[in-house]
Amino acid sequence: MAEDLKQAALEYHEKPVPGKLNITISKPTATSRDLSLAYSPGVAEPCREIAKDPEAAYRYTGKGNLVAVISDGTAVLGLGNIGPLASKPVMEGKGVLFKRFAGVNSVDVEVEAESPEAFIDTVARIANTYGGINLEDIKAPECFEIERQLIERCSIPVFHDDQHGTAIVTAAGLLNALELQGKAIEEAKIVCLGAGAAATACMNLIIACGAKRDNIFVLDRKGVIHSGRDDLNEYKATFAIDTDARDLDDAIEGADVFIGVSGPDLLSVEQLNKMAANPVVFACSNPDPEINPEVALAARSDLIMATGRSDYPNQVNNVLGFPFIFRGALDVRATKINEEMKVAAVHALKDLAKEPAPQDVINAYGGAALEFGKEYILPKPMDARLLTEVSAAVAKAAVDSGVASLPYPDFYPLTDLARFEA
Repeated sequence: MAEDLKQAALEYHEKPVPGKLNITISKPTATSRDLSLAYSPGVAEPCREIAKDPEAAYRYTGKGNLVAVISDGTAVLGLGNIGPLASKPVMEGKGVLFKRFAGVNSVDVEVEAESPEAFIDTVARIANTYGGINLEDIKAPECFEIERQLIERCSIPVFHDDQHGTAIVTAAGLLNALELQGKAIEEAKIVCLGAGAAATACMNLIIACGAKRDNIFVLDRKGVIHSGRDDLNEYKATFAIDTDARDLDDAIEGADVFIGVSGPDLLSVEQLNKMAANPVVFACSNPDPEINPEVALAARSDLIMATGRSDYPNQVNNVLGFPFIFRGALDVRATKINEEMKVAAVHALKDLAKEPAPQDVINAYGGAALEFGKEYILPKPMDARLLTEVSAAVAKAAVDSGVASLPYPDFYPLTDLARFEA
């Protein structure tokens, strides 16, 4: 990062007050009567109602529109295991995005935990305070068990965004890219470089969207995950296939799709040129992708390319997913975010990219045309229709799959966030 941008980032977080979030009051507090209602003695009445019926908390408190963004700081962005406190700016940033894009209130919770079990127990004990939990920046493989146990123990949605948010946006973009390249996901040979949390979730969701497990080659630091290896944990073993391919050079031969969730400069031009005609490359290592887009596009004019960066077309950006996924889940008081809800979000994102972009979105991105094609396979984060389409699709899927506690809302489709403000 350039020095001027580093300094600007520090000043942004420090001034005029430290941090990026604030708490506002949603009820009148101008008179003595107001204060009597807000606190003692009036506050006793909703307390009594909630004691009689815990569901009344959704009626008398902000629980139903409140998400906890929780981390142990073991896998923060590209910074690694920097600890819970150092992760706080990221967790606050997630809260900014929740509020800005979907009107969801959030608090960040940074947990000092000596073990995954201690983390799980801590989060489970405080979960009832919130309407949902967004797990963030927790290293693999611990994150899989942490999420699984918390889903079992909590009666509210628990969602590890590094896994599933990434997977949802990746799958939506991939389906559109394959369509543009004249290929079917059921027949595509897919190579995934990386076998961590994001990679595992991406492959599982892509399979849910139609990809064949036998057509997927996953690579970790030791090479292809194949059936002859005896060093695989239970999560990697899911992707072990019977193949003679041992490294990326072998696996990439004739591949239709490359998905990188690994590190910079790990896909060479020579390997790119081994791919099938009309390939799709998602090089999502941040800030430096597995292959530079200019280099890749110079080598293959038949390529569709996506990265995790905002300065290239086709950014795979989690903000396209998590705010609206939680919005939909909260609005029907879902008890979990299940596979049906994730797939619904995939298809809502996929379909929205095919619609003409509104002029205000075009203006926000420099005035260039945003039309479905090789450089526009995903909507832009500033597209207000994400709130309308993705939240509604997720809410409907929750109702249809039986995990919603409320019916499909009569205020859908959402067109603004006014109903969630004071």
